This record gives sequence, structure tokens and C-alpha cells, in this order.
Amino acid sequence: MDTYGNQKAIIDICIHLKDEKMTNRKCIMRKYHSITHTTRIAVILLLLIAASLNPSAQAQHNRLTTGNTIGWYNVFGTFKLDTRWSVHTEYQWRRTDVVENWQQGLLRVGVNYHLNPRVLFRLGYGWIETFPYGEIPINTYGKDFTEHRIFQMAQLSHREGLANLSHRFMLEQRFVGSYHSADASKEDRYPMLNRFRYMFRVQVPLKGKEIKSKTPYVLVYDELFIGFGKNVQANIYDQNRLGVLLGYRFSDHVGLNAGYLYQNVQLGRQINQQNVFQNNHGIIVNLSVNADVYKKKS
Repeated sequence: MDTYGNQKAIIDICIHLKDEKMTNRKCIMRKYHSITHTTRIAVILLLLIAASLNPSAQAQHNRLTTGNTIGWYNVFGTFKLDTRWSVHTEYQWRRTDVVENWQQGLLRVGVNYHLNPRVLFRLGYGWIETFPYGEIPINTYGKDFTEHRIFQMAQLSHREGLANLSHRFMLEQRFVGSYHSADASKEDRYPMLNRFRYMFRVQVPLKGKEIKSKTPYVLVYDELFIGFGKNVQANIYDQNRLGVLLGYRFSDHVGLNAGYLYQNVQLGRQINQQNVFQNNHGIIVNLSVNADVYKKKS
């Protein structure tokens, strides 16, 4: 090979190495941006949690705080009608003293519309019975009360590396039963309370690169509740929930997760001009069942 040929071969090798280096650099940058994006989300979540767990000294001075040991045992069912539509069902058996006494019973149903694999909309109804649990009951007269709830939900999901992330936005119109006096035997008023909820949720497989059949995983979520409207009194900030759970996907249709639950609740009334808060700690167990009730086209 002549001198010109040798020089051309060397130039081609250099260009190839440079292109390969640039490709590797692009891959590294993509991974870096993915990691930093996930990290930013995690930092924001931790700041929200820290803010709810560590109120200022002035705020602590103007509040009454109680606590309960809770246990929530929940069943969720999703039944696909076709590729776009499905029915959502759930029942939550919420207890205090882990399992001994009632906290709440919650039944919720809804209709789902799957715009695509990453976007879900839901319209539904909830029936909730709240009991006079704890040192300071939620109801002024220490009575149980019924709530009828209409809700609208949008959920956005995406993946960052191994992490499955979701953002759930929910609006609720809550018709909460109340008593005009301590002598009343049943609720005689149902004022409407509006509430906004935002949940950030992260799931990461502990085996493999994705959560599928026979996969263990870890789940972390935080959900913030904000009340608004003319009937909301002392609790514009309504509550915050934090969960850290371990889960197992048995199949494409059945999954189970369980772990720690923290619930910080502000009551909708004051006592001696002080806001009342509950710091509830306990366990949560969720069973999910999914079924297709339509025949897929072959």
C-alpha cells in the first residue's frame, strides 16, 4: 500500500474511533440525564415528606397532636371490557390498633378510559364510613358518619431506567354527613367539601429489569391532600400519606404488596383555637386482581 493509502486508512480509523467515542458519550449523557431527572424527582418527594414530618416550632405550639396505630387491608380489582375501557373496584378495611377497632370502611367503584399505556382517566363514586376512633374523634360529637364521594382522576405513567414512575391527580366532591346536635341519632346534613389529591409513586424491580410475572419489587409513594371551597374550615391542608412497601407480582393478573404506612391528618375543626393533627403509623396490605372479561381478537 502506498503512502497515500496508509494515510487514508489511518484517517478512516481515526474517524471511526471518534464516531464511536461520540456515540458512547451520547449514551452516557442519556443515562446521566435519566439519572439526574429521577434524582430531582426523588429530592422533591423527600422535601415534601420532610415538610410534613417536621413542622415549624411556631406551628407545633399552635396545635394538638394525637396518634394511632393503624392497619389498612385493601383489595383492588380491575376488569377490562375492551382495549380502552375497564371497570375499577376496591374495598379498604381500615383499622386502628392494627386490627382490633374500626377506623374507616371505604368502597370505591369507577370507570376507566385508557387513552394509551401511559395515560389513564377514571370517573367514579366512593362510599366511606368513618368511626369515632382515637383520642380526639374526627366528628365533633364523637359519632360515626357517612360520606358519599364523586371523583375524577388522571394518571400519567412513565419509566426512567429501572424505575416505573406515576403521577396521580384526583378531584373529589365529598358529601360528608354531619349532625346538627349531639342528640341527633343520624346525619341530617351533607355539605359538599372539595379536595385535590396528588400522588407520586415509584416502583423498582428487585429482580430483572422490569416488573412482570414472578417479580419482587419495592414501592414508595407519597400523597398530598388539599381541601378547597367555602365549606372547608380549618383543614385546607387535609392530610399526607407516605408508604414504603415490598411487593410480588405472582402473574399478569395477581399482585400483592405490604409495608409501612404513615398518615398525617388535620381535622376540620379546632379545639381551644388550636389545630388538631393525627400522626398515624402502621401497616398496609394491598391485593390487586386484574381480569379480562372480553375476548381478544385473534
